[in-house]
Amino acid sequence: VQLQASGGGLVQPGGSLRLSCIASGRIWKVDDMGWYRQAPGKQRELVARVTTGGSTNYADSVKGRFVISRDNAKNTVYLQMNSLKSEDTAVYYCNADGRDDLNILLPRNWWGQGTLVTVSS
Repeated sequence: VQLQASGGGLVQPGGSLRLSCIASGRIWKVDDMGWYRQAPGKQRELVARVTTGGSTNYADSVKGRFVISRDNAKNTVYLQMNSLKSEDTAVYYCNADGRDDLNILLPRNWWGQGTLVTVSS
């Protein structure tokens, strides 16, 4: 199973970006999906996660500015980022829990390759 993230780039403070991440391959089931980020010199941290039923949780630093959503039929998760700040600059990684059809009894956790978001004037 592969997670392919896209949508990163350079944006000015106060601007918006939308990240997308598609899961593909030998998927049997995708459960929770989410976004994490890692800024230079810092540890990777949770940004937001969403369940298959649409329940969400967010890091305090992005509440009210970021919105996570998903399309279960497409195995895709999105992150709408608004009112971006310089401190949002980081590599953003998508993540998913699920099972592949090689062994449906074994829970898996998958990571995407990361997409760089730079917030700067």
